[in-house]
Amino acid sequence: MGRKKCCRVLALGLLGCLTAHAGSPVWAIHGEHNTVYVAGSVHLLKANDSTLPAAFDRAYTGSQALVMELDLGKLDPMEAAGWMMEHGMLPEDSSLRKTIGEERYRRVCAEAARLGLPMEVADKLAPWVLGLQLMELQYAQLGFDSQAGVEQQLERRAQTDGKPTSGLETMSEQLGVFETLSPPEQARFLDLIVTEMHEVGSETQSVVSAWRAGDSAKLAALLGDEYKSFPALYRTLVSDRNKRWVPQIEKLLKAKDNYFVVVGALHLVGDGGLLELMRRDGFKAEALN
Repeated sequence: MGRKKCCRVLALGLLGCLTAHAGSPVWAIHGEHNTVYVAGSVHLLKANDSTLPAAFDRAYTGSQALVMELDLGKLDPMEAAGWMMEHGMLPEDSSLRKTIGEERYRRVCAEAARLGLPMEVADKLAPWVLGLQLMELQYAQLGFDSQAGVEQQLERRAQTDGKPTSGLETMSEQLGVFETLSPPEQARFLDLIVTEMHEVGSETQSVVSAWRAGDSAKLAALLGDEYKSFPALYRTLVSDRNKRWVPQIEKLLKAKDNYFVVVGALHLVGDGGLLELMRRDGFKAEALN
């Protein structure tokens, strides 16, 4: 994976080849009796740049239920904290320095100090957890906020409207994908985070601009090809999850109600994206303008 690319995935998520400039990040797929709208989201946005494209409102208004990667309305912070304590900590007989090597450790210490993360905390975290923690702090410093992100906005609206919500996966399933990375892959993941951190602001803004324009070609160019150099990460974060989600989305197309499915934009563009996988199963997606 080239520099600058790993962090984009975390902002978009943690896309047959949609090379047309569709002009919309939202797609409509028609079942026999209903419509399932599928949208690519950005999980983090800036508060002063958080207005969603008009197609999101059309899809939300035209749907009876909201489906996200995770059902945010049912997330239990205590459950998440307990899971992280059980799965995201290094064994007592291990150390971060030993796990990632001296040179990586030196660079991590510098970034942790800059972002205000005490090393006595960082030293206890598995490399993938530390990478996510550092990136979360970096995005916060740049003004990107999950509360302004697409899913959080839609979930709050659904709660107000009494609209049902559900998730394609559980919290443990989502976080568990990182746990499947081997120790060397986790160390490499952390290294990429540290390497890209100082340029992530402008790079993420480029992705947000392409997302707003519904420019699938640019999104694919920005996000897809670089993962060929880190196939384990792409497979873990994107391909395997897409394959698990497709049957669930196709099941929704057999219902009578309309659904609005919102997932990270990376899951929609590039080889093996959700819409391409569904096209292979005979479903046609139309851009919703």
